[in-house]
Amino acid sequence: MQNKNITIIKASGEKVDFSSKKVATSLKRAGATEEMVQWILNKIEEELYVGISTKEIYNRAFNLLKKKNSFIASKYKLKKAIYELGPTGFPFEKFVAAILKNTGYKVEIGQILQGACVSHEIDVMAQKDGELFLIECKFHSLEGSNCDVKVPLYIDSRYRDIVRFNAQKAKKKLPIKQGWVVTNTRFTEDALAYGKCSCLHLLSWDYPKGKAIKDQIDSTGLYPITVSTLLTSREKQFLLSRDVVLCLELINDHFFLDHLGISDTRKEKILKEMESLCKH
Repeated sequence: MQNKNITIIKASGEKVDFSSKKVATSLKRAGATEEMVQWILNKIEEELYVGISTKEIYNRAFNLLKKKNSFIASKYKLKKAIYELGPTGFPFEKFVAAILKNTGYKVEIGQILQGACVSHEIDVMAQKDGELFLIECKFHSLEGSNCDVKVPLYIDSRYRDIVRFNAQKAKKKLPIKQGWVVTNTRFTEDALAYGKCSCLHLLSWDYPKGKAIKDQIDSTGLYPITVSTLLTSREKQFLLSRDVVLCLELINDHFFLDHLGISDTRKEKILKEMESLCKH
């Protein structure tokens, strides 16, 4: 299929040419067949107009995919589902901790560590093989926002304050290895350059390549409950308010679905959807 020469608007406000290849790639990544992809692209191209937003294109693709296969549609909406973990950011911290725990780290959330100048609350402390990693999670609920260089600069200064106290004054030395910055969006080029120069580990939706958040979710099956196409927005918010962040948590404890008054038939469908995601 050939691209139409139509200008579309990204969430950041940037204007770019519509690319059917990009849409096709994201659909195939979620598991859509070639036949599904071509059918969806045909439908989308029929409705394109100058100035259409990438959000509108995504919503149209998602709704069409949902008609064909709700499971694949759930995977397709993963990036948006991460944004839906807001607005407080705490569910995102718990989500990051869950991924790390699944990959062999011992994790703690919201711990206070003393620095040489002031004390600092650490979003996630992760320990593995005798080494401790101090992790700051920067959650953005607004699509199109990027993590600029001010974020790693600020986190690096906090990290160095803790390291200085640990080296000079702490009675019990912690095996601090590295500081991390984790975000659900993207880092700017300056942010990536500073992270590399200062030896901060940066983790985002699509960085580092092959080990980014989206890659780790695919490999672990630790999907957030917000990917569900069967739960309503109200039900998702209720579950998040009770610190139920992962599909796996809901599979292991049906109590919250019962508390919501969901019928047995609908509960069975929701759990089947989530079990399919976790297995894949």
